[in-house]
Amino acid sequence: MEMEFNELIQIRREKLNEFKQNGIDPFGGKFHITHKAEEIVEKFEVLDGQPVQIAGRIMTKRVQGKASFGHIQDLSGQIQIYAQLNNLGEEVYALFKKMDIGDIIGVEGTIFKTRRGEVTVEVHKLSLLTKSLQPLPEKWHGLKDVDLRYRQRYLDLIVNPSVKDVFIKRTRIIQAMRRFLDNREFLEVETPTLHTIPGGASARPFITHHNTLDMELYMRIALELHLKRLLVGGMERVYEIGRNFRNEGMSTKHNPEFTMMELYQAYADYEDMMEITENMIAYIANEVLGDTIVNYQGEDIDLTPPWERITMIDAVKKYANVDYNEWQTVEEAITAAEKLGIGVEKGATKGGILNLIFEEKVEPNLVQPVFIKDYPIEISPLAKKIEGNEGFTYRFEAFVVNRELANAFSELNDPIDQKDRFEKQMELRDKGDEEAQRMDDDFVKALEYGMPPAGGLGIGIDRLVMLLTDSPSIRDVILFPTMRPKEN
Repeated sequence: MEMEFNELIQIRREKLNEFKQNGIDPFGGKFHITHKAEEIVEKFEVLDGQPVQIAGRIMTKRVQGKASFGHIQDLSGQIQIYAQLNNLGEEVYALFKKMDIGDIIGVEGTIFKTRRGEVTVEVHKLSLLTKSLQPLPEKWHGLKDVDLRYRQRYLDLIVNPSVKDVFIKRTRIIQAMRRFLDNREFLEVETPTLHTIPGGASARPFITHHNTLDMELYMRIALELHLKRLLVGGMERVYEIGRNFRNEGMSTKHNPEFTMMELYQAYADYEDMMEITENMIAYIANEVLGDTIVNYQGEDIDLTPPWERITMIDAVKKYANVDYNEWQTVEEAITAAEKLGIGVEKGATKGGILNLIFEEKVEPNLVQPVFIKDYPIEISPLAKKIEGNEGFTYRFEAFVVNRELANAFSELNDPIDQKDRFEKQMELRDKGDEEAQRMDDDFVKALEYGMPPAGGLGIGIDRLVMLLTDSPSIRDVILFPTMRPKEN
């Protein structure tokens, strides 16, 4: 099989040299396009008999003596072409016959419909724009080899039209998100990717070194702390869509680099963030899919606002039959967790154990959109305490199809409390928690100048795209997911 493949490559190289010897540039220049394939098919009644210029990759080719058929593919789809000796002349027709599947060509011709009813371009002029030196994978192989698809996304996009559709939708999802936020007078901003202190989330960072400054820097794990500094500076509504980097596990829901949208609104709280979340996602679904009911892996998901709201305590009581309010001590919390088969690490707190039970026993039940709100303070170091219930915070996470889609707070703007929380996180780090947050003195100083009360929201773009494109893995919605290099 490998020998046959190498022979095919050699034949293409020989054709390349033959084209050059005959004065044909195998890597041509500009070609003026007047129409796309999809447009020609959709507007056939108007374009019937009209001249068009179209370019694309040869995907099929059937040579039949003095007349040949094939299909070329552009961004919009495929269209049939009809090449005839009488129209092209011997020299150009011979060129077409020598072209391979995968070659990129430019075609000038007229539109007609075959006896079988297929819209077709009758070729009058033909240009070789790029000679393909590698054979395309056979469809049965290219569609099923998942490793090849992720490693060589360019092949995946060529062979699988549905994959291209996913990434076109991804672009439209982000465009719709920007429209929604711009219409609400949010300012899109950019903050640093390289941080001196990795903050804003509980995660392990990637570490790099700056030679000139001779210091360690960290790839950002969150957008949060710099965006909040802008609230201090008087920018009342800001958002950023950017890449985050976390040096941790990989799964169908996690990639080391991923895209987040974070926004912050002065004089708002987490209730406002719930309203923004449900209305923005419903808006995006309507804009991109034309409906707020989407099908994900065989299940209809209704994104129509308002979404259900339930506290973490009540959710654990409902799905795990465990009542946090009955725990008097950490030992009782550990006992409750162990009865459910959940192991608890040394140094765990009541709030941390509540969250463990939530993750194990509640999340698998959260299919339809729901806001889980009022999170323990131990796992929410940047959120404001609930008045009268200081073990918990004004924080929510939105869950859809058993996974977190959004995270939001009424933002902590008390610098004394914030410093105290950072110190508690540092204690956790000293005990071995590598994901605990670090002290950020400059951020505390910024809060000391005064940050207005605010609501903040983060949405995982990749997970949102997974939901709206019915994709089971995060790798299906990232053009170039992180992969271990494959040896030649």
